[in-house]
Amino acid sequence: MRNLKIDARRLWDEIHETGKIGGTAKGGVRRLTLSDEDRQVRDWFAAKARSLGCTVSVDGVGNMFALRAGRDPNRLPIAMGSHLDTQPTGGKFDGILGVLAGVEVLQTLNDNNIETESPLLLINWTNEEGSRFSPAVMGSGAFTGALPLDEVLAKTDRDGISFSQAIDSIGYRGPDPVGNRPIAAYFELHIEQGPYLEAEGQTIGVVTLVQGIRWFNGTVKGQDAHAGTTPMHRRADAMLAFARLTDRIDTIARKHGPLAVATVGVVDVPSASINVVAGDVSFTVDIRDPDDAVLDQMEAEIRKAAQEIGGLNGTEIQLDCFWKAAPVPFDADCIASVRAAAEQSHYATRDCVSGASHDAAYMQGIVPSAMIFVPSQDGLSHNELEHSTLDHCGAGAQVLLDAVLNYDEKSRR
Repeated sequence: MRNLKIDARRLWDEIHETGKIGGTAKGGVRRLTLSDEDRQVRDWFAAKARSLGCTVSVDGVGNMFALRAGRDPNRLPIAMGSHLDTQPTGGKFDGILGVLAGVEVLQTLNDNNIETESPLLLINWTNEEGSRFSPAVMGSGAFTGALPLDEVLAKTDRDGISFSQAIDSIGYRGPDPVGNRPIAAYFELHIEQGPYLEAEGQTIGVVTLVQGIRWFNGTVKGQDAHAGTTPMHRRADAMLAFARLTDRIDTIARKHGPLAVATVGVVDVPSASINVVAGDVSFTVDIRDPDDAVLDQMEAEIRKAAQEIGGLNGTEIQLDCFWKAAPVPFDADCIASVRAAAEQSHYATRDCVSGASHDAAYMQGIVPSAMIFVPSQDGLSHNELEHSTLDHCGAGAQVLLDAVLNYDEKSRR
C-alpha cells in the first residue's frame, strides 16, 4: 500500500471539469448552495461515486455520502469530505479540492485493487460557505446536532426563500435521517486560504486547531433627517456612529493580535438617500481567535465601544451574537496519521491553526478528526482568482490517501 500514488493530473482535470458548473468569466465559480448549479455538481458527484462502486445516500439537509465497502463490514467507516458550494465570487478550490481529492483517493484504490479493512465514506456537506443561508457549516452542524434541524430548514436567504424550499426545488432532500451515522474518524483536505505555507515554502499544513468564531448582527438606531437643514450638532447620525464603531472594531482586533481578526462584512442602510441623514443602519461583525478568553475580551470591548459611541450622538447600537463556535483542537491520533503521511512522501510541513471554520470542526465534536492544508497562491480565497497548483493539489491528495490508510492500519491493531 505504501507505493500507491494518486494521479495528480486526473484530479486536476476533474477540478477544472467541475469548475465549469457555475463557472464565471474571470475563471472562478459561482455555485451557491441549493442553487441549480449546486444540483448539477451534486449530480456529477453522485454519478462519479457510483461509477467507482460506491453506494450513494443523501440525508434530510442534502448531505451526500458515498460509501466504499471495506473488508470488514462491522468496522465503522473512515470518512473524508468537504463541500462543493462556493461563495458568490468563489474559486475552483475552496472546499471542492477536499471532495475531489476524496474521489481521487477512491479511484486510486480501485486502480490498484486495494480493499481497505474499514469501509471508506466520502461526504459532500451542504451549505458550508454560509453565503446564501447563514450560518456557515450548516450541513455538518445539523449532522452533529450542533444546529437544530428545524432551525436549519427554516433559515431564509435574502430573497425570503427558505432552506426547506430551496432543497426541495433541486430535489436533494434525501430520505436518510440527519445524523445518527456512526463514523470512526474524519479527514478533510482544504486549501490554506492564507499566506503562511506559500511564504515559507512548505507543501503541507498539519492543522492542529480551528480558531473560535463569533458572528454578530448589529443595528444602529438614530433619526432620519434632512441633510441640508439639520445642523451637525442636532444630528443622531446612524451612519456616523456605525463608521466610528467600525474603526474601533479594527483597533480592538489589532490590539489582540497576531491571530485575532475582526471584520464588518455586511452593511445595510434601509432608508439610504443622498440627502438624508441615516436613521438606521444594520451590519454584521465577525471576530476570530484561537483562544476563547481573547474572544471574550474582544466581545466585551466591542460592546463597550458600541455603548460609548452610541451615547456620543444620540444613537443606540445593539449587538446580537447569533452564532458562536469555540476553538477546536483536532485529535492527536488523526494528526499523527497526517504527519506520518506527509513524511512518507518527504513533503515539507508546518503546523497550522485554521483561521476559517470548516466542517471538520463540527465533526471533531463527535468523532476523531484532522485537517490537511495545501498552499493558496497569494493567500487568496473567496475570490475568483483563488489558485493552488497542480503539484500542491496532488500532494494534498497523496497525504489524504496515506493518512486514511495509516488510520486504517492503526485500527487493525
